Amino acid sequence: MSNKLKLRINKEVLVYVLTIILSVILLIVGNRITTKNLNILSGAEGVKAEKAKVVEILSSKKVEYDLGGDNPETGKDIIFSAKVLSGALKGSEIKALQTIDPFTGASLKEVEPGDKVILYNLDNEDSEYDWVLGEYLRTDILMVLGAVFLIFLVIFGRFKGFNTIVSLAFTCVAIFAVFIPAVLQGFNIYFWSIITCIFIITMSFLIIYGANRKSLSAGIGCLAGILVSGFLTLIMDRLLKLTGLVSEESLYVIRVNPTHPIDLRAIIFAAILIGAIGAIMDVSMSISAALAEFKEKLEYTPFSLIIKSGMAIGRDIMGTMANTLILAYIGSSLSVVLLLVSYNSSILELMNKEMIVVEILQSLVGSFGILVTIPITSLICAYLFSEKVTGQKPYKAPAADDFSDEYTDGWK
Repeated sequence: MSNKLKLRINKEVLVYVLTIILSVILLIVGNRITTKNLNILSGAEGVKAEKAKVVEILSSKKVEYDLGGDNPETGKDIIFSAKVLSGALKGSEIKALQTIDPFTGASLKEVEPGDKVILYNLDNEDSEYDWVLGEYLRTDILMVLGAVFLIFLVIFGRFKGFNTIVSLAFTCVAIFAVFIPAVLQGFNIYFWSIITCIFIITMSFLIIYGANRKSLSAGIGCLAGILVSGFLTLIMDRLLKLTGLVSEESLYVIRVNPTHPIDLRAIIFAAILIGAIGAIMDVSMSISAALAEFKEKLEYTPFSLIIKSGMAIGRDIMGTMANTLILAYIGSSLSVVLLLVSYNSSILELMNKEMIVVEILQSLVGSFGILVTIPITSLICAYLFSEKVTGQKPYKAPAADDFSDEYTDGWK
């Protein structure tokens, strides 16, 4: 192994290790700043949740509810025994109640022996049973699916797949351990959303692709797309006269921190940036990686050729990426869209509902960010990858008559 190659490998390892260390330090510091005097996941007072496994169905009886009609509505009370799987009572067997009533549109299915569930311990003197069924335990199955995904990611991506897992973990920590607490504390959401996006972009590119011109050009292009999306969101926020009250949950969000109320309009800003960052990163790195490969394979890479190639690649990408954003937003709120379509009297009223307006705004602004990312990434790549060959004429494609056995088109 040559000294030059050893030096390059040592440099890549050093950048990788420093990125990991700095990311951990920044996340710890950010978490301490944003969680100071903040009580997260405290739950409702007097309610405790534990995991349990259903052992036996003890009894099941029908219950009638008189709602004032001709025929009373019927429900069911199911008494079952369960083995506690967590908490101070772990290993002990308790009795619990599942109530299926007509007031809930979609009740949980009846429990069966072997089901893993979440039980709530309610401090309710009016009830004969202290424990009631809350939800089915679903995280175990999701963890299995997630583990399979990570295994396949490593199998197909190898070391880059492993690095992808590391960057994904840091991204989740940045969102849930730093950004979310900052919002709950009433901090400036605009500032923290931009800082979070910059961290995710820098950390992801350095860990997955290393410190090179490819990462630099992709990072600059991605950052430009995010900043333009944010600026456009601020402009549209004023023009559309948004309030941030896009759903009933928004009313509860306002009351989370009465001392420092959460800015709902800033929540829309953050949602658009964080929602679009994945697609914008994908576009910028796809263009940068393609042009970096172009630079490696061609002996002569003029500025104009790289720009044209980048724009051609970007045109092929932007159609599918725009569809990805729009379909993702529609899919995430499909139930709400169906409800609004069913209960609104006209298309005019529907299209001016703030919830629909915000969904459309997210799609358009995210897509606009992609459009801006394409030329900027291509321009940066052209600046970093182009070269001038002294004493030689610029490359010109040969005519059909010029082909011979000795002909080379510039490929190494």
